[in-house]
Amino acid sequence: MRFSTADSPDADGLLFQYGVYSFDGPEAFSLDLTRQFEVLGEDGDHDHFVQVHCELIYEPVPALVALGDFTSWFFHDSGEDLGQWLEALTTRDAWAAIREQRPVKLEVYQAAV
Repeated sequence: MRFSTADSPDADGLLFQYGVYSFDGPEAFSLDLTRQFEVLGEDGDHDHFVQVHCELIYEPVPALVALGDFTSWFFHDSGEDLGQWLEALTTRDAWAAIREQRPVKLEVYQAAV
């Protein structure tokens, strides 16, 4: 779904990423789906971004650790095709390993960056 955002190529973005991280405790495999919006200041210039995350956390079992890490961005108004970006993500070999596991935690949160 598109939102009313600033008129810049980075104003509305989608991020798909996974990997083994230890941000707030022991290592875990994280599958993170993020929506990013640009926030403008009172002067109409870039102030910061807001990111809304939906993160699935898994035990770092060998099959998931072996996937390494992966990051892919899509920005509306960049000229790229959303359908092609989504297709490339859904056909990644990593899904076979991820589907075999059950998340141990789900976190939904918002952060300013």
